Amino acid sequence: MLLIQEQIYRLDISLYILQQHSKIDQILIHQQIELLEVLTGFETNNRYEIKNSFGQRIYFAAEDTDFCTRNCCGASRPFTMRILDNMGQEVITLERPLKCDSCCFPCCLQEIAIYAPPGVPIGYVIQIWHPCVPRFTIQNERREDVLKIIAPCLLCSCCADVDFEIKSLDEENVVGKISKQWTGFMREAFTDADNFGIQFPLDLDVKMKAVMLGACFLIDFMFFERGGDRE
Repeated sequence: MLLIQEQIYRLDISLYILQQHSKIDQILIHQQIELLEVLTGFETNNRYEIKNSFGQRIYFAAEDTDFCTRNCCGASRPFTMRILDNMGQEVITLERPLKCDSCCFPCCLQEIAIYAPPGVPIGYVIQIWHPCVPRFTIQNERREDVLKIIAPCLLCSCCADVDFEIKSLDEENVVGKISKQWTGFMREAFTDADNFGIQFPLDLDVKMKAVMLGACFLIDFMFFERGGDRE
């Protein structure tokens, strides 16, 4: 009986993800400002609202790490990100292991795994070593390469958005982008609460749309989660 209930639970989540992702070509991710973090400087668990292009919330994402991991490892920390639907049910899980945070060590670069429903892998985002321009490979559940993400040469977000292009494997065609959006001087200077937008084709596989969420969170932690390190 428990096995049947578990199978029904997983099917319900899969159908929910299919329904939500099949009709969207843009996702907005708004990180919430944590007042305790602003006042004390201690890293708190990140929380995000995930919305569709109409501004309607479709998911809520919450980081799940302990105090020591957050404040000792900083932005390089491993984490579990739990993505909940509007009923509070976990529908997607992101797992980032502890990896090297330096381009000088190409054997241990960043990655994140995406599970939907929780426990069922649907894709991976793997950093590709490059001396100058950060690059990532989007993989499916069989770890087959599907797409690439290419960062800009300059990652400064001062007064402008920073666009990470989603490209075909041959890098000939741009199929979408992940944009770190400029949120204003005060917010950028005194918090690490960032806003992102993800654009992709409407007919992109729904699993890959979920994997793009994982890519966005990995990019946020790697390049923009530096509020506690600002001088």
